[in-house]
Amino acid sequence: MTFNSWEFLVFYPITLLLYFLLPKKWSRISLLFMSAIFYLAWNYKLIVLIMFTTAVSYFCARIIEKTEKKAVKKLCIVVTLIACLGVLFFFKYYNFIAETLGWAIAAAGGGTYDFTLNLVLPVGISFYTFQTLSYAIDVYRGTEKAERDFALYCLFVTFFPQLVAGPIERPGNLIPQLREKNKLTADNARAGLWKMGVGFFKKIVVADLIAEYVNAVFNSPETATGFGVAIGSMLFAAQIYCDFSGYTDIAIGCSRVMGIRLMKNFDRPYTSQTIKEFWNRWHISLSTWLRDYLYFPLGGSRCSKPRHMFNIFVVFLASGLWHGANWTFVLWGILHGIYRIVGELTYPTREKLWAKLGVNTKSAPIVILRRINTFILVCFSWILFRANSLSDLRVLLTKLFTSWGSLPETLSAMGLGAAAIIVTILSIIVLDEFDILTGYESDGLAVCKRGKTSVVWCVWAVAVAWIMLLSVGGASSFIYFQF
Repeated sequence: MTFNSWEFLVFYPITLLLYFLLPKKWSRISLLFMSAIFYLAWNYKLIVLIMFTTAVSYFCARIIEKTEKKAVKKLCIVVTLIACLGVLFFFKYYNFIAETLGWAIAAAGGGTYDFTLNLVLPVGISFYTFQTLSYAIDVYRGTEKAERDFALYCLFVTFFPQLVAGPIERPGNLIPQLREKNKLTADNARAGLWKMGVGFFKKIVVADLIAEYVNAVFNSPETATGFGVAIGSMLFAAQIYCDFSGYTDIAIGCSRVMGIRLMKNFDRPYTSQTIKEFWNRWHISLSTWLRDYLYFPLGGSRCSKPRHMFNIFVVFLASGLWHGANWTFVLWGILHGIYRIVGELTYPTREKLWAKLGVNTKSAPIVILRRINTFILVCFSWILFRANSLSDLRVLLTKLFTSWGSLPETLSAMGLGAAAIIVTILSIIVLDEFDILTGYESDGLAVCKRGKTSVVWCVWAVAVAWIMLLSVGGASSFIYFQF
């Protein structure tokens, strides 16, 4: 069941009715039950895994809080890490390691071996694993109290809007909200539905339409030209942003109708002037998780320069591996690590150079140039991210640097006319404005209040009708579901 499916159109209203009509205790149970139904709709067999990681993290956290013995606390957190990460590594990375090992043996002349297993990757495993780990680690650090209500903790892990693709929530934000029952208010309904409308627009009207052109390049790299690869990478930048932030908007909107506020996950990332700023604006729940639970424990920036650079590299390598068990994702993470390291090492020199030249780095022309430069670097990295394999990546990069071809012929082959390009560009600009108008603090409430209620609801109704009209071809999955 996806947000952009007819099943969800039935599921969500029923969930709201149960949540708002039942008494406080039973409304929470109903929300847990419906979240379980939501996950079971993907693959009922895999719910055992999420139950296992939930149970281990819950009981270990309880023991950590109760015991005074440091050795027992350490043992419990180690058990939690091994159990949760063990499940993640086995289902997500076993075949990757097995394929790499088989390739290495064959390359060394040792024959052909197939160590892979027929494994199904559980939907959302990377997200809910990190969420359970953050809870257990916070309890171990003493920054959060262990939750006594097992059903409430289960709801924290399985809360359906953010279960399969985030945001990766923290216990301090979500658990207190789930503990209370909110009343249905006009403000929450307007803000939530508006946010959902924006998310559906991003996904169905923009991301799904762009996907056709992106697939034409990356699924057939041999026929692509250098222009095609360059254009394809920029279109993929728009596609993945609209797809992933669209999911986040829908998740935030679904929750907001119930009076629950999920954390912000995107902040207009393509307006960033540096790669560092980009990662402060892109997939915020993941970048802050890696900062708090990996970067800081490694020493952060409060160490020697070489160690600081090493810490940055490890974080981005982990980010690449988190996204997928494929060498293309590993290289993508490494590339962003190199971007960040080069940025850190050259920052003092660049600042001195700007000052010596008398350049105002906050002037509009410089800001625009820095944004363009960062966008180009990010788009180049998306080639590594989107490539289906290392062999495809080699072909794509070869075409990018050696065989540009003809731009008109490339656009024609991709099916891209001037109108399509203009509509795509305008859509991204409009969506940036949506992100301003529907910022997390207001969730679109200010927009709703600025206009007459009737006008707002009419516009929203038209948007829904438009989205449904464009989606008659069937629901497509969100990109980040595969992670």
